Amino acid sequence: MNELLQEDKFKFNTDEHILLDRRHAPYPKDLGEAKQLWSQRLRYEYLQEKLSREISPTNSNLILTLPRSATAEITANLTRHYRWNLRLVTNWDGTDVLQAYLNALAHAYDPHSDYFNTEHAQDFSIGMSLSLFGIGAQLREDDGYCKIDLLVHGGPAEKCKLLKEGDRIVAVAQSNQPPVDVVDMELTKVVQLIRGPKGTVVRLTISPIEDRAARRVVTLTRDEIKLEDQEAKARLIELPDGHGGTNRLGVVDLPSFYATIDLPGNTEHSTAKSTTADVSRLIKKLKSEKVAGIILDLRGNPGGSLEEAVKFTGLFIKDGPVVLARSSVDGPVNGDSDNDSSVLYNGPLVVLVNRLSASAAEIAAAALQDYGRALIVGDISTFGKGTVQNLNLLRPFFVGPATVSATNDPGTVKITIRKFYRVTGASTQLKGVMPDLVLPDVLNYSTQYGESSLENPLPWDTVSSTNYCPLDLVRPYLDQLRRNSSARVATNQDFIYTRQDIDLFQKMQADKTASLNEHERLKERQEADARQKVRDQERAARKTPNVKIYDLTVEKADLPGLPPPAGETNAVAANSAPEGTNSTAAAAKVADAPKLPDPMLDETERILEDYISLLSSNQMLIAK
Repeated sequence: MNELLQEDKFKFNTDEHILLDRRHAPYPKDLGEAKQLWSQRLRYEYLQEKLSREISPTNSNLILTLPRSATAEITANLTRHYRWNLRLVTNWDGTDVLQAYLNALAHAYDPHSDYFNTEHAQDFSIGMSLSLFGIGAQLREDDGYCKIDLLVHGGPAEKCKLLKEGDRIVAVAQSNQPPVDVVDMELTKVVQLIRGPKGTVVRLTISPIEDRAARRVVTLTRDEIKLEDQEAKARLIELPDGHGGTNRLGVVDLPSFYATIDLPGNTEHSTAKSTTADVSRLIKKLKSEKVAGIILDLRGNPGGSLEEAVKFTGLFIKDGPVVLARSSVDGPVNGDSDNDSSVLYNGPLVVLVNRLSASAAEIAAAALQDYGRALIVGDISTFGKGTVQNLNLLRPFFVGPATVSATNDPGTVKITIRKFYRVTGASTQLKGVMPDLVLPDVLNYSTQYGESSLENPLPWDTVSSTNYCPLDLVRPYLDQLRRNSSARVATNQDFIYTRQDIDLFQKMQADKTASLNEHERLKERQEADARQKVRDQERAARKTPNVKIYDLTVEKADLPGLPPPAGETNAVAANSAPEGTNSTAAAAKVADAPKLPDPMLDETERILEDYISLLSSNQMLIAK
């Protein structure tokens, strides 16, 4: 790589194209062909760096003439990037090798079976439990250094007042033990050194942002850090009803089906987490504020706890089976049911899904659809993960030292044990859940998302249906709801933009290559920037809708009244939070990022309003 960077003149004036996705391409025949592919990849990355410097987005997409120093800067950036990637591999220890090998072995049979070493098991437990034990800092790799990117509000790192965003951690010590140098150490290993049991002490050697040559030691006592930004949350949306009054709608955003699980290194939680308990508090708040209907936003929800999905579904139905499951092809079929006859909310209900709604999210959506309890809106189908995994600690099968530590814990296996089925008997495996109303979305046309894009997925099949009592609250109104929605979507400007994006995406997906001609790539970049500028100008010129949005959190759901309005339109951040962000501070950091409209949620609100109107005219359902 270094030879290529030093010797290649990097001319980009040919008609050459690079194949971006080589997953299904043949392996190179020999070393010479491998070097040729590597050279092509390096040229592509060099051109990417060059293009990012050549267009001025603040000056009408003007093409800039780069200074001579740009070549050296690009070369240095790529050299640093490849050096760090190489270090990540050469720094592997036996645990890393075993992790990669056992995962590859498991995936040869099933894409959802995994081996977790100690640190990966801890990460999984943290993601499910929404809490960890540490100092409360979001860390990022920065040219071989571990940099503090964000301080979690209320965490030990913020409370000590001795750390700032941008400080680097150069060494970590446990209590009174000698410090361990963490410069050029893989970030995940640094994180493992900093995490630890609640109440224990960790000492960090800091290189301050204001003086990199200085060193100071900061002593912190670890505490439980709650990942509140990943909890369920809600919004109360106040819309004009067209008659001088307002309609109130509720939106519950559920990122995952979380529940406290204890694995080595992440135990003794102060409060057990439960999706159902959190959603219950939010819905009670929405009911107290007299919402006329509720949207459950499960877009991007990857699933989680099967038990929570069943209990969550039970909030909206009286009782009955929620999901069926079978452990083998010819094995018996068993069911998981909601046995609580109480219903928390029996008002108008819509579930919003997309291609990234998976597993437990599909169980809940499928059950609410099969019962005719909720209208399902979104992408052409959900992910299609219709399998159940179980966590198996390997310690009981391990012959070794009696105590478990980071050096002798054999880890955990997450293994597929069952396939689940809807109460109708159809599996969600591969096919997913098909909404009642489909909205335009680029994800509808992607071949990279969904169970069918994975290697070795289990097939779709059916079992006998079970006895359940459908409510039939959706079917009578579907035709009218579809007509109303189709008319709005056809003229909605944001959906017009979406259809344009779909056309561009389909062309790109069919091509599968990128040009290495600089003039052609600059033209593409300018066209894309100009297209976005036109959209931004059109959106900025729109009349601000008379809509108020109130953000509700689980923590404040029991307080009387509403917080101040947070905004007037549904929007999503154009730039997501930094990778690995697990704190409310991350959300705050991107709060000022450019916002894009969320036409799918906007249209779902219109659909819910139509649904409420149709139900009310037939006196079929009354929100309580």
